[in-house]
Amino acid sequence: MKVLAAFVVNALFNFVIGLIVAKFLGPEEYGRFALALALGLVIQTAVFDWIRLSAIRFYSERTRSNEPQVRATLDTAFALLAVGLATIAGAVLLSGVHFALTNALVGLAVATAVANGLFDYSTGLARARFDDHQYGRLVLVKNAFSLALTTGGAFVFGSAKMALLGAVVSISGSIVAARRALTDAHSEPARANFDLGRSYLRYAMPIVAANLLYLLIPFINRSLVARYYGFAETGQFSLAFDLGLRAVQAIGSGLDVLLFQIAVAAHDTYGIERAKEQIARNVTIVLAIIAPACVGVLLTLPSVEALVVPFDYRGPFGRYLTFMMPGLFALTMINFAINPIFQIEKKTLPLIAAALIGCAGTPLLVHLLPRSADASNLAIAQSAAYVAALLALVAFATAARPRWPSASDLSKIALALGGMVLAIMPMRAWSPGIITLATQVILGATIYGVIALALDIGALRAPTLARMRALVAGRTPRQGAPLHEP
Repeated sequence: MKVLAAFVVNALFNFVIGLIVAKFLGPEEYGRFALALALGLVIQTAVFDWIRLSAIRFYSERTRSNEPQVRATLDTAFALLAVGLATIAGAVLLSGVHFALTNALVGLAVATAVANGLFDYSTGLARARFDDHQYGRLVLVKNAFSLALTTGGAFVFGSAKMALLGAVVSISGSIVAARRALTDAHSEPARANFDLGRSYLRYAMPIVAANLLYLLIPFINRSLVARYYGFAETGQFSLAFDLGLRAVQAIGSGLDVLLFQIAVAAHDTYGIERAKEQIARNVTIVLAIIAPACVGVLLTLPSVEALVVPFDYRGPFGRYLTFMMPGLFALTMINFAINPIFQIEKKTLPLIAAALIGCAGTPLLVHLLPRSADASNLAIAQSAAYVAALLALVAFATAARPRWPSASDLSKIALALGGMVLAIMPMRAWSPGIITLATQVILGATIYGVIALALDIGALRAPTLARMRALVAGRTPRQGAPLHEP
């Protein structure tokens, strides 16, 4: 559970740092910062993410001891790709090609991609080894540096370039601080195995391709907003998406840190059928937590905007996030509930097909929706694209006959969600503020939690109460213990 605590801290820091940077940069400069970050994330996903995914799926304490070629292959692949990317990026920037962003911002976007790719790979190694200490160390050091350097660059210089440079230095510093502890003996490059790397690439590339397509949707939309409405509106659009995505996906990622590794352990120990059972339980858990989280954000949005969002972003933030939230819910369910169905069986090609359906729908919707005075039509099209991809992926998964949550559990989740909405909805008329927000959160969470436990959603009541009793008694649940034993 320590790794989950570290993940929550990381998500909280990312949220706060994003708000501070947006405040100090202002909408126009933050628009440039957000577009450069989005470019870096696209590059990182395309070039490096398959290494992180392979580490999570195939690296473990067992392979660390008995199969050093696994780590050697992953390390060597990352090093070669980093050198190749730097060479290509340098050649492109020196060629005289012009971009919407300055060459300095494009170069910093590439540097961010390399640094963040190495950071995510390092946290993936720690996660695969269930090394809570090193995972937490990476996260805490990165966020401490980032709080000082990224926000400091924004505050002192008011510059997207300096804020990005601070981010690169922050990420790199955390890796240097923890790299020695994550080094494996006998994993030198000479042990790297080309055939092994090719098999990892074959496993991960469909996932990477799908994720890349999902990232291209908001990246292209940000580029269109910058083109048609200017960088200031890009900043407004980007802050709503970035903070909404961080809030919702932080929850999904925190669950995935535990749940997917439990499914992998079930597969390694008991076989594919037991892993499918665990995946079905995981889908229930993710849905039961993500659905009320998304609805709760919308119900509390007036107070959240008044208390948290910088003044220059208020109004557009709430409007854009309302349009984007259905898509954020769909994207979170895709990544942390439905994708694992295919990952556990290593049959990941349908992920690309679903992502292509989402991408194909985006320009069509942009064309059909009437042009608005702001970027609302792009926000709606983006949301609808993710929903279409989710529906397509569920259809593909159904054809593969996986284990699904029971109809009873789905009905119970809907009933608990309805009870929460009925309780909070009248408070929308209250004046936005800390008291209103606290009352909404406490009442909504309590009502949902009580109904969920009373109805025993996903048969989680017994393990949840057992963990609560263990915590009250001062005992720590054993490391890696699932909510259900495989």
